[in-house]
Amino acid sequence: MASWVRKSSAALLLLAACSGGASAPPPGVSVDAVGAPEFHFDSIDSREVSSDAFRGKPAVLAFITTYDPISQAEVDYLLPLAASEPGVNFALVVLQDAAQRELVEMYRDAMHVKFPIALGDEATIAGGGTLGDVHVVPTVVVLGRDGKIVWRKAGGARPDEIRAHLPRH
Repeated sequence: MASWVRKSSAALLLLAACSGGASAPPPGVSVDAVGAPEFHFDSIDSREVSSDAFRGKPAVLAFITTYDPISQAEVDYLLPLAASEPGVNFALVVLQDAAQRELVEMYRDAMHVKFPIALGDEATIAGGGTLGDVHVVPTVVVLGRDGKIVWRKAGGARPDEIRAHLPRH
């Protein structure tokens, strides 16, 4: 009996994985009724980093740390990309706690970041949160105008990869 249950469960999982239905959000992403994740991060300046503030325009969120060289490379990629894409919201979410706010401000100034920077919340710093699995830094998430996740990549994302996933209409 147990063998039949395992085989049946495996068959159902395979069937679900191969079905041509609508794609689900990335693992770990909580979504509201319209399928867009709700988020609000503690900005280090007056510019809001939230689902409400970004809705209506595509957005690129990069989850980084200040001490990781790949995160620094990602910021180096994002700076000119943001300058060349004025119709897109960009933001960094630094996965460090509020006690390191001054360090994050110094990082912003040293890297000449012009777009909003926020501190990650406890759940996001732990690797989860409403925007899904963030166990790798950097992680880049592209949101559509409606706030739905269009694309995400764990690890460094090149500007051409990000640009290819930005909604254009």
